[in-house]
Amino acid sequence: MSVFAAAGLDRSPFMPVFAPPARMFVRGAGTELFDADGTRYLDFLCGLAVTSLGHAHPAVTAAISAQAGELLHVSNYFANPAATAAAVTVNTLLADVTGRDGRVFFTNSGAESIECAIKLARKHGGRGRHTVVSAFGSFHGRTLAALAATGQPAKHEPFQPMPEGFRHVAWGEAGELERAVDGTVAAVLVEPVQGEGGVNVAPPGYLAAIRRRCDDVGALMIVDEIQTGLGRTGAWFGFEHDGIAPDVVTLAKALGNGMPVGACWAREDVATVFEPGDHGSTYSATAIAASAVNAVIATMREIDAPTLAAKRGERLAAGLRAIPGVADVRGRGLLLAAELEGRPAGDVYLAALARGLVVNAVTPTAMRLTPPLTVSDAEIDEALAILTEVLS
Repeated sequence: MSVFAAAGLDRSPFMPVFAPPARMFVRGAGTELFDADGTRYLDFLCGLAVTSLGHAHPAVTAAISAQAGELLHVSNYFANPAATAAAVTVNTLLADVTGRDGRVFFTNSGAESIECAIKLARKHGGRGRHTVVSAFGSFHGRTLAALAATGQPAKHEPFQPMPEGFRHVAWGEAGELERAVDGTVAAVLVEPVQGEGGVNVAPPGYLAAIRRRCDDVGALMIVDEIQTGLGRTGAWFGFEHDGIAPDVVTLAKALGNGMPVGACWAREDVATVFEPGDHGSTYSATAIAASAVNAVIATMREIDAPTLAAKRGERLAAGLRAIPGVADVRGRGLLLAAELEGRPAGDVYLAALARGLVVNAVTPTAMRLTPPLTVSDAEIDEALAILTEVLS
């Protein structure tokens, strides 16, 4: 029976761009989700690494509620205190780890953050220098330019012809990338860990090689931190593990803990290539979303979110490796994938869901686990017990 039957519907009211939903969730608290029947689930997916502070976090709830009673939105012809504070906070985080001051453009999603970064790179490169290089297996979004940058040709086919100016190279192959990045290239766009591509960690030295090549030819290095950013990998940003400083960084997902908001940050001299009219968004820096950003980052600082992710990630990864039927575990912090032996990941996902654990099949043979950074040891152990039961 469709999950929409409880709402009196005999079909989905949504465009069929996703598979039919397996559950209707009505409430969440921390790592827990509850369906309409009151059944409890452990959420080790977090809306695809979004609710990194868990569901209904009191600080985020309070911030959004207070802002809703004061001011939801004004156009970008005017400023508002919440967005101003959020921009300063995001820049401070990135300036601390890159050593470079910058500026921020707020968006509604990760894909829009990528769109902003691509336009910025094209404006910075100038006419004739507009190509963006990215890796096969990457995922950068569903809007047309972000999709063109995504290194998954099967996703391109229904929408051909794709926008020009995008070049793809083998993931992790520094030599191939160096040959592809020439004087026609405006930017290299890379994820520190390919999330949707299967949780593939950048090989040692790969990001550093990209940084050197970009410097050699005068191209920008754009790091897509939409899934990896804000503590998820055990550092504030995934690129920190490789000791490099990008020119442009895109954010979303955990930035609002469920409030739709993203950001594109660029170092000062790159950001100021934009002029009034070059880019925009009705809801950029809207006060209600910015209030969530301020609460999320303040809370993450208070709890030292990167350290939590590193410690909990070690426990979860070790537990996964000990389960018969798990061939390999890859990832960083609390962005992990368990490669399975002899069991389709889609079947394991459904069996785990039936036992009260939410994960997802990130590839046909691998399960992705992205619990909140606030997950407890007891919740990790409970999830491991469910997976052990499923895989046995």
